[in-house]
Amino acid sequence: MHTGLLHPAPLLILEAVPQPVWVVDADGNIVFPNRAAVEALGYSDRSELEGLPSHATVHHSHGDGTPFPAADCQMLQPARTGEQARGEDYWFARKDGSLFPIAWWSAPIDLSGGRGVVTAFTDLTERRHAEQLQRELDAARVRADDARDAQRRVMEATAEVRRRTARDLHDGAQQRLVSLAILLQLAAEQVSSAPDGAALLLKQAAGEAKAAIDELRELAAGVYPAALSSGGLPAAIDSLAMRSAVPVVTDVVIPNRLDPAVEAHAYFIVSEALANAVKHASPSRINVVARVGEFLELSVADDGLGGVGESVTGTGLSGMFDRAAALGGQLMITSPAGGGTTVRVVVPVG
Repeated sequence: MHTGLLHPAPLLILEAVPQPVWVVDADGNIVFPNRAAVEALGYSDRSELEGLPSHATVHHSHGDGTPFPAADCQMLQPARTGEQARGEDYWFARKDGSLFPIAWWSAPIDLSGGRGVVTAFTDLTERRHAEQLQRELDAARVRADDARDAQRRVMEATAEVRRRTARDLHDGAQQRLVSLAILLQLAAEQVSSAPDGAALLLKQAAGEAKAAIDELRELAAGVYPAALSSGGLPAAIDSLAMRSAVPVVTDVVIPNRLDPAVEAHAYFIVSEALANAVKHASPSRINVVARVGEFLELSVADDGLGGVGESVTGTGLSGMFDRAAALGGQLMITSPAGGGTTVRVVVPVG
């Protein structure tokens, strides 16, 4: 075990240390690696490392694989300064070429050939992995909290829609149906005594019936469109395109029906995006694209004024974000000034 540069006693101490440690001479060559260092670097015996240049052997690359110049290395600095050094942003290379992150500590040591360096290092792979798992867990918790908040807001918005629908039914279609019933009753009473008056009342009743049907259709379209129930999302998007005041080109490839909640939220996101584009962007054309795999990917892109940011407030935009979040997905807006606006939605369909 004697290297000619170190007394055997220190070597025995270093050999017994469970942390990887090695000694480098004044020229930067490995004088002695302890067993823990040999094993950590994937070698079978210390003789494979002794005499090799330490930097070129194990410390030649950054974590992304790019070269790490020896001139930038601070690990051997104690040989020049006589002061300790430490760091955590370095990577070592094993014998098989794989890289792993390390924390290290270096101190000067006087050898027979001049001042060298003794370095201890710790493999940070498990710690980095644990930190990454914790970050992912924290992010998942944040997403779950956001989704719950979005679901609550969607439910509140849905409740408001129900209240508004009930009010509209009461003030609109219900009143027309009441008027229809009265007209029919009056017409029935005049059929024998005043047939001409009865005919006029029946004509008025028919008008009230048609108006009530039209109002009910409008209400139904706002609550849950018939096209979505019968034909799924492709048919519902085509229906929106046909009703748009601006030409809409659709490219929708969704071969199978999706979960009803996914279809409904996606439909209302597209509906709101189209309405916003027509109302605010002055576009000449709007493109709607939809694809489905593990995720449903939607985009609504116009060639209008642009200049809309995700930070813009408003019930329409916030409702779109909430619908995407409630499904565990994301909604992104790209809208450079003068360059049109693209609303992109990605939601899981499992």
